[in-house]
Amino acid sequence: MSGSVWLPPGARPDTMPGIPRQRTPGWAQPDPIDELAVRLDDFVAAAVHPDEIAALLESDGMSDDQIRERYGLKNSFALAEELYERVERRYPEPEGPAHDPWQVGLLGCLLRGVVFALPGLGYVLGAPLMAGPRDLGLPAGTVPLLAGALVGWTWNQGLAHRAYSWLGLGDRAAAKRSLLLGAPAGVVLGALIAFLVASTGDMTGVAFAAGQSLYLGASTVLLVLGRERALLPALLPMAAGAGLGLVHTPSTALRLVLLLGSLLAVVVLALLELRDKPQRTRGRQPAMGPRLVSSLPYALFGLGTGVLVLYAALGNALTAVALTLSMGPAEWLLHRFRSGSLAGLRNTSTARAFWRTTATTLVECLTLYLVTLVVLGLAMSALSPGLLVLGVVLWTGLLLQSFGAILSATAVCCAAALAQTLALLTHTGTPPWVALTVHGTAAAAQAALVCALLGRATAHR
Repeated sequence: MSGSVWLPPGARPDTMPGIPRQRTPGWAQPDPIDELAVRLDDFVAAAVHPDEIAALLESDGMSDDQIRERYGLKNSFALAEELYERVERRYPEPEGPAHDPWQVGLLGCLLRGVVFALPGLGYVLGAPLMAGPRDLGLPAGTVPLLAGALVGWTWNQGLAHRAYSWLGLGDRAAAKRSLLLGAPAGVVLGALIAFLVASTGDMTGVAFAAGQSLYLGASTVLLVLGRERALLPALLPMAAGAGLGLVHTPSTALRLVLLLGSLLAVVVLALLELRDKPQRTRGRQPAMGPRLVSSLPYALFGLGTGVLVLYAALGNALTAVALTLSMGPAEWLLHRFRSGSLAGLRNTSTARAFWRTTATTLVECLTLYLVTLVVLGLAMSALSPGLLVLGVVLWTGLLLQSFGAILSATAVCCAAALAQTLALLTHTGTPPWVALTVHGTAAAAQAALVCALLGRATAHR
């Protein structure tokens, strides 16, 4: 019997571990593993690891003894690996187009840009009301207006972030409460700062600054709650008065009526949005909301960018108008970039390919924004290298903000604003190359930060 193999009673060579199955000559015996692969095809094809298949086999009650007897493999993990190798990967695609939360309409964004720029006509209409001596070499009333504007931009940027945070948590009532408390506080603060910096006898400028603060607070309410379309008709009387001034000089009384009419309309609309504030249910604990300190970087970002835009406006007021109008297309292009990066996450399989995709989308969107600025600059005779570089600072700052890198964007913009302020204080007249150098350095720093974040999938969440 030498050379023979001893077998346990009832055992067959083709069911023993390590011994290949024997085929009966002349008979086409189906492979049971192939049969199992066909039966479990959809599940196996979608599995990302053999352990998923092993878990399914065990949940079906298939024991290791059964697997050894029927399939000639030692356990469920060995059978799972065999099935994983035999079935081609086919991951299921979602039904219909993939959800893209960054899709927004171009018309709505352009409307927001117009709404941002229209209040500038109020300064055109109200400038003759502030006739008087120049203050710090600036037209009468300019200092309190600038101080009030900076306070308003800073405060309302932080307030908007807090309200948006509540909206993101699904608590619209809390968002309205924060606006109801924060907007009036910002109005009082802006008017107070304007009063403190005004020169003696410049109460007209203080009154105008108070109205400006009231508009900024009310418009913040409407913009955060998605009611920018209501702002447009409310501002039409003021816009009509500014247009009338091109062909006929309006009287002082008419100027006041048009300015106060638009301001009153905006305030009433904001109050109507906040009037249906639901009350908290008695005994219900308030939801854990965003911390107040989390809105501080956004407020400082508003301060830094506001200072940079104001310095540009002192050199050429139309530069600020062009930048303000460009914020609508900038917002749309920002959403377009985020939409493209989301598509890159779905369609690329390596970090390098994802970085290339997002970098290409970034260059396209930034180029389109600069083309928009060129067109606006030419239309207003305000085109300059400084306008384009400052535009890069603003757009990349907004992009970093959307990435969640608000601290980096705030640090760069505030540092640039401080540098330009120091240059202004230490020179009788700031040469144009100083502002260009400051803006260029800030743009380069923010561009580097953006490039560092492009390849991080978590930054595109």
